[in-house]
Amino acid sequence: MIIKKLKELGYSYSPAPLKPQGFPFNSAVRVGNLVFTSGQVPFWEDHKIQGKVGADIDTDEAKKAAEICAFNCIRAVGSVCDIESISRVVKVFGMVNCSETFNNTSSIINGASEFFNKVFEEKGEHARSAVGMQLPSDWAVEVEAIFEVKD
Repeated sequence: MIIKKLKELGYSYSPAPLKPQGFPFNSAVRVGNLVFTSGQVPFWEDHKIQGKVGADIDTDEAKKAAEICAFNCIRAVGSVCDIESISRVVKVFGMVNCSETFNNTSSIINGASEFFNKVFEEKGEHARSAVGMQLPSDWAVEVEAIFEVKD
């Protein structure tokens, strides 16, 4: 069902590699029935969204960046288990690479929250934080998430 829903939303699913190339950490870690993802950036197929929100990137493009990050969180879950076993989204932590004057990080991370709600419906409702900061490699947005999975 999840893979089918992703396809309907325009995303072709493949799991992320467990160890991102060149990095000393895992894409995700499973502890019991929870999967914690590493921070995911808006890089997928021909999409690569970098820059400061409020200066280089407008809010619509930044929301799309957050959506791609959310998709990549699901891909990260796929590095440790079958994504069809996801039973709910528990927590989302969104980071926005914003200009000094931009102060609406919550609206940007809504792109991730709305995506999770479309994919998982009521099981996509989650707790969330959204903060502004300087992100590595000038990525526009970074999102990490915690998912509950079935055995």
